[in-house]
Amino acid sequence: MELWAIVVAAGSGTRFGGLKQLDPLGSKRVLDWSIEAMKCPDRTVVVVPGEHVGSLGLEQFVVVAGGATRSESVRAGLDALPASATHVVVHDGARPLVSTSVLARVVSGLAEADGAIPVVPVTDTLRRHDGSPVNRDDFVAVQTPQGFAVPVLRAGHASGDNATDDAGLVSRVGGSIVHVEGDPENLKITVPADLRLAEAILSERMRLRNTEQHETPNSKEEMSDHVTGQQDPVPFRVGQGFDVHPYSEDENRVLVLGGVAFPDAVGLVGHSDADVAAHACIDAILGAAGAGDIGTLFPDTDSSLTGANSVALLSRACVVIAEAGWIVVNIDCTVVLDTPKLAPRRAEMEQNLSEAVGAPVRIKGKRTEGVAGLAGGVQCHAVALVVQR
Repeated sequence: MELWAIVVAAGSGTRFGGLKQLDPLGSKRVLDWSIEAMKCPDRTVVVVPGEHVGSLGLEQFVVVAGGATRSESVRAGLDALPASATHVVVHDGARPLVSTSVLARVVSGLAEADGAIPVVPVTDTLRRHDGSPVNRDDFVAVQTPQGFAVPVLRAGHASGDNATDDAGLVSRVGGSIVHVEGDPENLKITVPADLRLAEAILSERMRLRNTEQHETPNSKEEMSDHVTGQQDPVPFRVGQGFDVHPYSEDENRVLVLGGVAFPDAVGLVGHSDADVAAHACIDAILGAAGAGDIGTLFPDTDSSLTGANSVALLSRACVVIAEAGWIVVNIDCTVVLDTPKLAPRRAEMEQNLSEAVGAPVRIKGKRTEGVAGLAGGVQCHAVALVVQR
């Protein structure tokens, strides 16, 4: 999954005497908070009115001019995405208080649908204009960021229609949408009173954060919790995995990568099937979840693991992190070797690994470029994103 963010600040609201996203909120502008909340600074497109392009101090991002409507502005953001982008979260620049937990739930929802949107219950009593009552339990209020598979979002916007949110356009073309839990504090700055409320919420968050930072563990048990991260409020984590195996002199040893056998290639030395791709994925997810490493979970002193299918071991590792309260969002792998070429079998490798973890796994192949220390075997680097269940 190559995730990008589109933050839409294009608009012509007049209630603030100008672009409301540029109003100050604490130490930053509303727009700055909204961008920062997306957590992907090097993969963010900011859509602003044409007259503001180049004048907002946002040079570290891709900044493009928006259109006359919100949908036109999102389309401008989509046009600025690279071809490699597979998923995108679209966020309203006037929602500066979105939490990392909402973003994580949206990203997690993309593993099961074309789109994921945060919603909150409707708490006000509802009536139609003619005075007849409406059952508020039949409705939810929709927030941003909204996450989508890029091809499906492009299809939704291909009609050129306008909508108050992107999920509506995706639904029109048959895309599947899941609801995830939103946050009542994820308010949209619409009128000046909203800005005062946002300032109060932000001030309280800062107070609580400062209080937590100054609190220290009072017992060995509390200290242990701090070390292991059991009290960590961050709802998602990133883990890095690495594995390397040297080439084997056994002519009967088969090279296995991502659960795919390469019978014409030189095999690798290893206690199991020496599948470095699966092994790196295991270490990445275990590290992210704070659940140890592959050597602890599957030691090479265990005779039952001789010649074991490493993709099956990856599935078992996913059960371990699930029991610890985590699920995989995606894994990105880089396999370093000169031969064989992975491209003809890459899709099989990705399918095997993705089915094992229940989330997208992507494989990239890199050559050793003549570096002698790399040519004696095959290595794999993996990065995994996990979220709380």
